[in-house]
Amino acid sequence: MKEKLLPPTKDQIALFTPFNGMTLEHIQQPTGADDLSAALQDLLSCPFVGFDTESKPVFRKEQKSDGPHVVQLCTADTAYIFQLHDKEAYPVISQVLEAKQVVKVGFGLQSDRSQIRRKFGVEIKGVLDLDTVYRKLEYRRQLGVKAAIAVQFGQKFNKSKRVSTSNWSLLKLSDAQLLYAANDAYAALRILQGLQDTGHEQTVRELVR
Repeated sequence: MKEKLLPPTKDQIALFTPFNGMTLEHIQQPTGADDLSAALQDLLSCPFVGFDTESKPVFRKEQKSDGPHVVQLCTADTAYIFQLHDKEAYPVISQVLEAKQVVKVGFGLQSDRSQIRRKFGVEIKGVLDLDTVYRKLEYRRQLGVKAAIAVQFGQKFNKSKRVSTSNWSLLKLSDAQLLYAANDAYAALRILQGLQDTGHEQTVRELVR
């Protein structure tokens, strides 16, 4: 029986060089018909986009999340951050999520699927959950974005718990929130590119759902 692979430990990852993510110059928050149309055209032209969502955290058991509050869709050059209090963005998001030819790439996307179904009334088509790729590659446990960046590039992906548990329903997101959201989606896209570059194109293709 083939022995399962282990990712680097936290102590090992701490010694790695940082992952170079997107900066604020790469982030757009489309509003208005023209910006939304341009974003849609750009996203629909890509075979793969990084995908993630953010929700205002729930701290009590009896509370139910009404998220997501943010959807991020990322090309190789641009992270589009959509705040869901802007209903004008809904048709754009829905069209991209329903487009089979645009594969949405991310981690742990099962919960995102159910939230999207509830929020938009659509089913996401063309999804690649990178967790399934690393399981197929015989890693012992679910990696997540930080471990996958370490495995794929030997780099350290910094994620702030303070930002991840911040209020994502705010009308105006902070720069830290924008960078966090953008780089979650961008990192997934970069990991996919790394997998393709290291000979796993066929595995990737087989696992798109």
